[in-house]
Order: sequence, then structure tokens, then C-alpha cells
Amino acid sequence: MQQQTHEYDVVIVGSGIGGSIVAKTLTQAGKKVLLLEAGLEAGIDFQKKEAFNNYMGYLDKFYQTAAKVPNSPYPNLKDAPSPDVIDIEAIEPCKPATNGYLVQAGPIPFGSDAWRGPGGTTMHWLGSTPRMLPNDFKMKSLYDVGVDWPFDYDALKPYYEMAEFEIGVAGNVDEQKGPDVSKDKNYGKDYHFPMKKIPQSYLDEKVIEKFPKGFKVHFNGKAHDLEFVSTPQGRNSIPNPEYPYSDVVWNEDKHKLELQSDKRWNTFTKGYEAVPDQQTTKYTPVGAVWDDHQGHRCEGNASCVPICPVQAKYNALKTLRKSDPKLITTQTQAVASKVLTDESSGDVIGIEYKKYEDPNSSVFETHIAKGKVYVLAANAIENAKILLASGIANSSDQVGRNLMDHMVMLTWGLLPEKGFPYRGPGSTTNIPTMRDGDFRKEHAACISPIDNWGWGWPKFSPGSDVENAVAAGMFGRELKYHINDVVPRQLLLHFECEQTPEPNNRVTIDPNYLDNLGNYRPVIHYSASDYMKKAFAEYKKVSDQIFEAAGVEDFTEYTTSHPDYAEYEGKVYNFWGAGHIVGTHRMGTDKEESVVNENGQTWDHQNLYLVGCGNMPTLGTSNPTLTMSALAFKTSEAILNQLKD
Repeated sequence: MQQQTHEYDVVIVGSGIGGSIVAKTLTQAGKKVLLLEAGLEAGIDFQKKEAFNNYMGYLDKFYQTAAKVPNSPYPNLKDAPSPDVIDIEAIEPCKPATNGYLVQAGPIPFGSDAWRGPGGTTMHWLGSTPRMLPNDFKMKSLYDVGVDWPFDYDALKPYYEMAEFEIGVAGNVDEQKGPDVSKDKNYGKDYHFPMKKIPQSYLDEKVIEKFPKGFKVHFNGKAHDLEFVSTPQGRNSIPNPEYPYSDVVWNEDKHKLELQSDKRWNTFTKGYEAVPDQQTTKYTPVGAVWDDHQGHRCEGNASCVPICPVQAKYNALKTLRKSDPKLITTQTQAVASKVLTDESSGDVIGIEYKKYEDPNSSVFETHIAKGKVYVLAANAIENAKILLASGIANSSDQVGRNLMDHMVMLTWGLLPEKGFPYRGPGSTTNIPTMRDGDFRKEHAACISPIDNWGWGWPKFSPGSDVENAVAAGMFGRELKYHINDVVPRQLLLHFECEQTPEPNNRVTIDPNYLDNLGNYRPVIHYSASDYMKKAFAEYKKVSDQIFEAAGVEDFTEYTTSHPDYAEYEGKVYNFWGAGHIVGTHRMGTDKEESVVNENGQTWDHQNLYLVGCGNMPTLGTSNPTLTMSALAFKTSEAILNQLKD
């Protein structure tokens, strides 16, 4: 075991968006940071040629892989394995499923994946960035479900604005509507996103035009207005000249982070400089990590999940690249295995990590990284696993518990005319109708995107369409006409149902299940409650109404042979994971019921912070990346204030 001879201000585990925001913010404020990343060095090399060649390698792997699932472009290392959706299998009674990295203890498999590598899961995320709703922060008070957050929506609003700057959100604030949404309340009268909205797809327009204003859908015994909203997104568009901000700056005098328009971090000189006095300060899109002039506009590729060919979609490497290189040290191929604490004070005194050279070998060296403050910024499953392996931060017995995801019920059918999916990003419109209401007392809320990938998710289209047609004896002109008729008419809706925090949905560890380096593999216990199952039943009714009104021929089918299925009132429903891994070390006001306080600081160890979706007490009906990023800025501010004391 080798111990470092020098100490950093902060040691961070993980280079995903949470870790990258903390690293960038702290180094730009003058703090010395060590970043530990489990993935390969090549993925974090920002030299232009090397970064370009590495990303092109990802693209080549994506093109050549038949199953184009979220992790398909990226290396899955034996020494730092990633959970992968292709490993999901049915669980036999009393026998965990051990295919892949996760040990699925049941009763149903957890359906989402993540990537353990440079940039984290932002390398394959869709890029949707809606905010949570004000009522999402008060689920217990309003609906007697789940728990309340330790603060309200307004407390997070300035950090949402920082996150929207950092990601470079494209959208139209005026178009955001739905239950519990208004421009003034949610955004402020004069607020704008950094970039103008991504145009909604032709498919979306063909669907929307079928519904007159005032059209209603019925669920949970009531009528609700059916609305369609353009989705805010983390991909480059046209800069909005009305957006005034140029960077997030640490104000030493006020002890807080602020969005400012008069200072901008210069990526080349690695320092702050004044923004030239001008009438308007236009947001500057952040291009590809290998070329600031590439990727400044979304080109409409439909491969957002798993990879944007030009890096117009945001990923965390864009943020990490803005860290001050004089103050950040990055240690790659370094797998954090244990957090070390002082028994008398409870303070963290180091992070043990295993450094490997060959990612498929079990040979490694063990090192200890030392700092004043420590940050675990891995995904919610990995953070929980590390804490459990270390036997720390768990006086509340909440570490690993309350694992959540959006349980996604898909419905699919054929439009009466061609809508042409696969043109543009994966989704540009969502239905906000089911995001909030008194029905949340009885069943889960959801957000419902219009998908732009045909039947790719449930049926592996368009490849399966060709395969099935050939198997039916079609070939030549008949095959061509059939595919040309069917694929352009495919419509897919998904109903992303919020899961509530349940203590028995959890991550545990077991010495019988270790990885190639002898670290624990996560053991997942997961189930669907009646609160979720009723939501599936209600939203299938909503889908039926939408399909009928739009003239869509419904081809949705659910079976018990699907690994994730649920039965409710005599009917079977299938669901999929959204990749929104939340919970496992939630924040709160009481150390008896939570793992961290509102700033992500662990109750049990004053110099240990947790960053990521694991801090979120509830999930709400928004993709969690934006909220997690806002929380990362809030944590960065708290760390800077702690280091100042």
C-alpha cells in the first residue's frame, strides 16, 4: 500500500457531471483537487488528436455493435465493470441473477444501467433537462407519500440556473407549462435559457396537430387537459442573445456562487477575464472536447442515446476540461474501494483506491489519497457500495436504501400516415399532463415523452422489422415497400412513472460476490409497489385514448416472459428502466432518517460529502441530471465555505 506524500484540498471520486462540476468550481476558486477516475486514461485525455481518436473509437464500436444499447460504444472493463441492460434476465425464486456486474436479488430485476468511465453516464444520456416541480419537493406534506426535501423549490432555483448555464440548456421558457408550472413561479419573469429551443420533430408535429385545444384525457376518475410541451435539452442550439450570463463565479466576499455576466473563464489561458462591454452577452456553446469549433449545433442525429457523433450534446468532460490544470491532478484507472476514517474523531483521513494497468488483469497496487475534504461523486449505486464497504456514514441505516428509478411503461402503434421517426434528437416533446395532481395520493405521477426512435426500444426496430418480414417470405420490391410503409409510421410513447422511496428497494453487499479486483459487486433488491402498478393501469388508459383520437393502430403487448413485469387487477404490464438511478444516500433535516444534510455533507463525517442523484429524497417527474447538477453546485459552495473557515 502506497500513501501519497502530499495532501490536496479536496479528493473527488468520479468524473461524471457531479464530480466534474465540483472539480471545475473548486479549482477555479483556487483549490487544489485530486480526481480519482475508475476508467481508462484515454477517455480523459484532452489533447486534441488523442481526444478525437478516442471518441472516434467509441463511434466505431457503436456502429459495429448489433445491440445499440446505452453502453454499447464504451469499454466495459473487468477491473471497473459497468451495469448493462443487455445483462438483465429473469430472476428465479431464491436464486439471485448474477449475469453482468449487478447481482439481482429480486424479486424483479433493476432495469437501468450506468457507465463507469470518464464523463460518467452523461456520455450516453438523452440530454433532457426539465426542472423538478415545486410540489415534487413536498410529497409527504401534500400527498402523504414518500418524504419532503429539506428545502423547497425556491431554495434550489439559483442553482438550477447555474446548472442550466453549465450544461448549456436549449429551450423556450415561455412554452413550459402543465400542472404546477408557470413561467413566473418556476423560472422568473425575465429568465431565459442559454440557447433557443431545439425544433420539435416532424413526428411530434404530426401527433400534436391531431389534438384540438381543450382535448382531455381521463384517468383516476377525472378529466385532464392534454398538453404538449417542447423539452428543454442539453444540446447545442442557437445562442439566445437575451441570456446575460457568462460563467458561475465564486464570490469570496459573499461566500457564495453567483452567475455573472462580467467575468468568463478562458479555457486557453486558464483564468478569469473580463467580458468585453457590449449591449448583449451572448452565450457561447461549448463544442467537442477535441475541437472548440465542432459540435456547436445539434445536427439532428438520432443516436443521442448512446452517442452524439459530433459532441453537440453535453457531456461532463466539457465541464471537467474547464478545471484549472494547475490545480487539478487526475488519477485514472484508479478504483476507489474504501473510505478510511479516524475512529476517535470520525473524520475521513483517506480514500483507498486500487490502481490497475491492464483493465482485464487482477493485478493492482493499492494507494491512499489524502485531502482536507473528500467527495464521493460516483453514481447512486457505486456511492452506496463504497460506503457500505467502508462501514461508514450509516448511523441512520439509510445507506443503500430507497433505490429509485422511473419505471417506464411503453406503448407503441402505427400512425395512419408517415411521421418519419429517427429525424432529429431522441425526443423533443413531452406530455406534462400527468406530472402533478391530487391523484399522486393514490398512484405515481409521470412525464410522457414522444419518442423519436420508432419501436426501437421495445421491439428492436428497424432491424427486427426487416428480420420479421424476411421470415414471412418477403424480399425484393415487396420487402422494400413493406419497410417503407411500416417504419415511417411507427409511434412510441413512454410513461416515465416516478418511483417512491421504499426502504427495501436497496443496494447491499455480500462477500460472495466480488469483482476482478476483489471489490464488492452491488447486490440489488428491487420491486414494484401497488402505487406503481396502479399508475401503469391508469396510464395505459391514457395511451388508449391518445391512440384512438390520433387514429393510431395499437400494437402494444405485455407478457410475463419479459424480465420486468407486474400484474395489477388481472392484467400484465411490462416496464423498462429509464437510467435514472436515484436514492441510496438521501438528504434530509434529521440524521436519524437521512445520510446527508441539504448540502450533501454526511451527518457522521464532517469532511465527507456525497454528490449525485443518490442524495435526492424523491424522484419527481423530471430527468434527474439537471437537479443533480444544481445540487452539485450547492455542495461546491458549502465545501468552499468549509475550506475558508
